[in-house]
Parts: sequence; C-alpha cells; structure tokens
Amino acid sequence: MALDGCFLRHIKKELEEKLLGGRVDKIHQPNREELVVAFRTREAAFKVLFSARANSARVHFTSIPLENPKQPPMLCMLLRKKLQGAKLTAIRQPEAERLLHFDFDTINELGDHVTLTLTMEIMGRYSNIILSDENGKIIDALKRVDAEMSSQRLVLPGLSYQLPPPQDKLCPLTTPSQRVLEAFDALPRDMELSKGYLSVLQGVSPIVCRELAYQVGRGQELTVKTLSEEQRFRAGFFYQQMRDTAQAVSGEPYMAVSPQGKPMDFSFLDIHQYGSAAVVKRCESFSQLLDDFYRERDQIERMRVREADLLRLLTTHSERLVRKIAAQQGELEQCGKRDELRVAGDLLSANLYAIPKGAAFVDLPNFYEEGEPTLRVKLDPALTPSQNAQKYYKEYRKAKTAEEKLNEQIALAQRDLEYLDTVLDALARAETERDLSEIRGELQEQGYLRKLRGKKEKPPAVSAPLSFTTSDGFTVLVGRNNRQNDRLTMKLSNNNDIWFHTKNIPGSHTVLVTGGRQPTETAMEEAALLAARHSKAKDSAQVPVDYTQIRHVSKPQGAKPGMVIYVNYKTMYVNPAQQG
Repeated sequence: MALDGCFLRHIKKELEEKLLGGRVDKIHQPNREELVVAFRTREAAFKVLFSARANSARVHFTSIPLENPKQPPMLCMLLRKKLQGAKLTAIRQPEAERLLHFDFDTINELGDHVTLTLTMEIMGRYSNIILSDENGKIIDALKRVDAEMSSQRLVLPGLSYQLPPPQDKLCPLTTPSQRVLEAFDALPRDMELSKGYLSVLQGVSPIVCRELAYQVGRGQELTVKTLSEEQRFRAGFFYQQMRDTAQAVSGEPYMAVSPQGKPMDFSFLDIHQYGSAAVVKRCESFSQLLDDFYRERDQIERMRVREADLLRLLTTHSERLVRKIAAQQGELEQCGKRDELRVAGDLLSANLYAIPKGAAFVDLPNFYEEGEPTLRVKLDPALTPSQNAQKYYKEYRKAKTAEEKLNEQIALAQRDLEYLDTVLDALARAETERDLSEIRGELQEQGYLRKLRGKKEKPPAVSAPLSFTTSDGFTVLVGRNNRQNDRLTMKLSNNNDIWFHTKNIPGSHTVLVTGGRQPTETAMEEAALLAARHSKAKDSAQVPVDYTQIRHVSKPQGAKPGMVIYVNYKTMYVNPAQQG
C-alpha cells in the first residue's frame, strides 16, 4: 500500500506539530473498524481518524463528518473512560515501521498520573488499534487475536504488547546506498529493479520503488543484474535522495489522479512514472491528501456495511411473501373446484329417496349436463342422505368464503411485495448515511423494524428531494425514497406540475415544476429520463414512463409510503442509458 513507513513519518510530523500537549476532548467509534478522537489544544480543535480497514488503514487529521451510532460500542466506552481528558505527550514510530504509538498522560482511579499508549498498526487486513498501560500490558484492542487466529502474536487483554514480527529487510533510515546495491546482487537476475527495491527495503511502498526505478532507467525497464555502472550509480544516488527525504521528513504530499479525476496513487515524493496517463497534484497537507484519496472509497464501504442489514431484512420479508403468495394461490386453485361440491349437494338433495342409508357412495344422474351422465358422489356412511347433502353445501360455502379471503390476502401480500420492491430500489440508490437513516425510519414506521427501547425519539426529518435543471431551464425534483416521494407529490408540488413515474416499475416520483409555464417537449423528455434513471429500470432500454398532472395523482387512505394512484395519464418511452 502507498501509506508506507516513510509516508507515515510525514503524518507523524504533521500530527506532532499540532497535537502535542493537547487533550482528548471526545472519542467516537462510527463503525467497527474506525475511531475518531477529537483533540483540543490552546490554538484549535482537531479530529484524528484511526482506521483499521483492510484496504484503507491509516491515521491522520480528518474533516469528513462521520455519523455515529446511537449506542457506542464497548471499546469506545472503554477509551472514553481511560482517555477522556488525557494529555498527548508523545507520538513514537519504531524506525520505518507502519505503526504509531500515541502516549497519553492521564490520571487513574487512584488519582495517580499514568501513561497509556494507543497504538495504530497499519498492516493491511491485520491492521489494529491497541490500548496498553504503563507496563506494556494490553488493556483492549479493536481486533482481538487469539491462538486460533495466530500462533506468532496474540493480542488479548492482560498480555504484554509485542511489536509485529520484523521483516528481513533493510531500514532506509539507516542503510547506506552501497549496502542496498550489495543486496541487489543476491536477488534473481531477471527481477525488475522496482521489485528489487521493494524486496530489500523496509517501509517503502511499490509506488516509491517504481519511482526510483523510473528515475534510474529514465523510463526504461531495468532488472537488478543488468544495470550498467552508470545505472548502478544512479540507483544508489536516487535511493540516497529518497533516504535523505525520509530522514529529514522533508517530503511533500503528491497524488496521481487519472484523466477522469479518480485518485490513483500517492507518495511523499514527486511522481513522474505515469507520464501523460495521470495528472500529479500537490496537496495542502498529508492529512488532506488521505482524506481526498479515501473519501469516496470509504463512503462506499461504510454504506455497504450499514445497508447490509437492511438488505438482508428486505430480502427475507420479500422471500417470505413470495412463498406465502405461492401457497395461497395453491389453496385458491383448490377453492376453484367448489362448484363440484354444490353440484354434489344438489344431486343428493334431489335424490334423497333413492339413496340407501349407510352407503359409501352413490351414482346419480347429473342433470346439470346434457344427457344427464352418471356422477359418483362420495358419502359418509355414518350420516343420513340429507346430512350428507348439507355437508357438501357447508363445504361449498366454506370454499367460497375461503376464496374471497384468499383473494384479499393475495392482493394484500402482492401490495406488500410491491412496496418492499420500492424500498429495495431506494436502498440501491441511497448515496448518503442520511438516506439510509430515512429508509430505516420508514421501515420502523411500517413495522418491519423494531424500534429501540428507551426514550422516544423523533423520526429523522425528511430531507429535500434531488433537484435538477433541464437544458431549457425547467426544474425537476426527484424523490430519494418513499417518504420523500409522498412529501414531494402530495405537499410540495402544484396541481399544474407534471408527475412522472416508470410504468409498473419501482422508482422515484419525479416532478417537472412548471411554474405556470407550458412545459417544452425537451423538458418533458429530460424529466422522463430522470424518472427512468432513478428507477429499477435504470440499466434498461425503452423504459415506459407514465406522466400526468399532479391534480390527477392521489394517495388512497391507508396506503403505504410512496404508493399512489393516478388517472388521465400518457406514456412515453425513453432510454436511460443515453447521454444527457
């Protein structure tokens, strides 16, 4: 990963310059792999992100607002108890290791000053955050590691803290260039020079090694055993430059960005290896660089974790409804044979005199069909012919009532299934944690999620709908979820505004705000495109979109959020994949 030991030295320097002597103000744990520690100094307040995510482990100042859970996790409460108000006295890094020790001066339960250490280990999927006491004993860790998980190093409360196992590599802070060149001689002949640097040096990332190799070969690919005398000299020279930068902590934050604007890589050295394939920009600070680089990736990851339980809940309810509808339709099919029960009852009633008592069946002429063919009717020998006839009538009435009830239940289940499809669609399009909170609140209101016990909490306020402007100046509003859809359609819109929705497909309510003007054909088409793009059919072609004036849209009493009926509508077909 790009956040290597040398890059971490620059982060350490940045943190030391602003935090030493500051005190811990607040501690939050937004999710199971991240901590946010707020510091207050004489000059200002700062927030430091400690992330142990496998693909984005790091520590730095952050300005990204993170939503915190209503109930803090156990580790968060422990850290608040131990470190709230503690003074940061030192930040330590062993050589070029990818870990930082944060030493805090605090007061224990007896009123004595003690030193507690919060360690941030940046090791990919083994990244961890560990709190230890003044004797080096582990108090607790974000990720506990027992004997089943590792036989080399245990991380459990009460055990002594140990550094991660050292790598058999050279530390760039203390190793001269000649020693590095000698190490190259022991490598395979066909190994690329960049991989050679990576295999012998500790605390440097692939991008730094590639940059050194690029500078040595002036863009030409080289191997460790085919270097000319001049290239060996250059290999030592550029290594020494990198070493001097790492020792003096004099690097600058550079980020390589693709032509499409997507962050590609970062380093504490200027980046030349990408040529015209990337734009290299210098950031204001190392923390700002990491904030910008990981912002989108982390947001997607946080959303994925937070929406997983909602997706599982909705999927479970949907599958349950599908099974219920299938079972009820099977029962309904049986009820469709109820007329046979009525016919049997009528035939028995018309032939009571001809039916012997105690018979198990009787063959009777069926006067309901031409030619009066014989129909065999089963009987209960314990009942009289009249009682058998009444039994058939009773079963007929029961089947008729069951059919009515089953039709009602199937229709209700199908409406519930349609509603859950709309929530699944809204979940798929959720972009922020607030969107997820609104969906969660909606499911609680509808009884799909239990409300937390304790004090009553107000439901989250409905956020504003998405707003777009057509190429000819009309405003188009798009609901993000069902509660927003209701508010947009039933409260915010004018009777003359135009309402759009994909035909028989879950999606957002979309409103073209006319403002008293006659909407243009362009505005109508672009609004329909927005309705299709914010629906389950966003990846389809030729999507049907119904549209009508708001005055023709109504919400039935008792209908679920987002469910409306509309009349006097027309349909147009659009391709949401087209540009525009």
